[in-house]
Amino acid sequence: MPHIVFNKTDLISTPSSNNGVDFKFIAKSYNFTEHDRKTEYKVAVEYKQKDFLLTIKEKEENQMIKIDKVTRISPVTLVKDALNAYVDANNCNIVFSNTNNINQKVEPKKEYLKDINYFVDEFKTDKEIQIEIGFGSGRHLLHQAKNNPDVQFIGLEIHTPSIEQALKQLEIQEISNVLIVNYDARLFMEFIESNQVGKIFVHFPVPWDKKPHRRIYSNEFINEALRVLKIGGTLELRTDSRKYFDYCTELLTNLPTGKITIDINKDLEISSKYEDRWKKQGKNIYDVVLTSHTEDKNIDLDFDFTFDFNVDFMDLIKNIPTKSIVEKSFFIHIEDLFTIDQKENAGMIQLTMGNFDRPISKYLLVEDGKIVYYQGTPLPTSSNILAHKKLKEILSK
Repeated sequence: MPHIVFNKTDLISTPSSNNGVDFKFIAKSYNFTEHDRKTEYKVAVEYKQKDFLLTIKEKEENQMIKIDKVTRISPVTLVKDALNAYVDANNCNIVFSNTNNINQKVEPKKEYLKDINYFVDEFKTDKEIQIEIGFGSGRHLLHQAKNNPDVQFIGLEIHTPSIEQALKQLEIQEISNVLIVNYDARLFMEFIESNQVGKIFVHFPVPWDKKPHRRIYSNEFINEALRVLKIGGTLELRTDSRKYFDYCTELLTNLPTGKITIDINKDLEISSKYEDRWKKQGKNIYDVVLTSHTEDKNIDLDFDFTFDFNVDFMDLIKNIPTKSIVEKSFFIHIEDLFTIDQKENAGMIQLTMGNFDRPISKYLLVEDGKIVYYQGTPLPTSSNILAHKKLKEILSK
């Protein structure tokens, strides 16, 4: 990650600007546990209409400034510009820097790569939707999309090289009916309307034999899949793991209603290089298909991520819970606290919240006693909505 090490110096004055970068305020760490630690600073930055934080830490006889991991943004050139602007504004004596943007490669155009917020706020289609979870090399996804041009495909993948490879192939093969998103499939379904999906492909998911809680298939995932599937729509698992096959089959056969079809070593029109390798090794390939027979109501996620009360920040941080709050469907953990000396009744609360399998980290910014989420509100998942309601209860006491 880009960072700069420099000789210790005073902090810059805020608010201030340099080279187009606005420095809004600086927050100082507040030790609210019994463990003492070195002071850490968060520098609030606004640059090219993006808000993010820089972190300043002690490093032996020097200081280091880098991007705050919770608020990291892309492209990385924005971060480098902000780091350079800070040390330039403060006339820092630089010991080390890896923030030179000369000959920086231009980011390729990625019109088919969508942020999860696109599916929350903008995504609409009259076409049938088909979803592939963990598309890997993209062979199957691209084959299906090319042969079904009237279907809107969505590919979910968290492996960045696989995403890059698929994006290149979309351009090379001139395929325009695929949207790709880097997001956890276990939570993605909440943003898709009911009865809109024709097929969901889950081909060769990681079995997670030692960490079964990380598996894609669960009762919750299957129920969400059935909700978004139209009547006659299918959830299709393909795996080389007999343990995973048995696990999923047990889940599916314990549903109150539904139809499943099982095949062994069924040939598809297209296969991945890994499947070809496994077949040469004599491994069995298992297919389990669940067909939806019911129509579901649309879910209405009623959410409001505002805080309709004021607080005294110093009183708040003296009484804020330091232990994790764990409920059935969500959790909240206060990670850190920061005071803002330049403003009255102001500070930041760093926290982790939401779903156990896909938690989010956020900052709450308190200014003049009013609380807002820094860098935008959380995604409106059911876990985040419940966590926010609990957070309001905690902070309003």
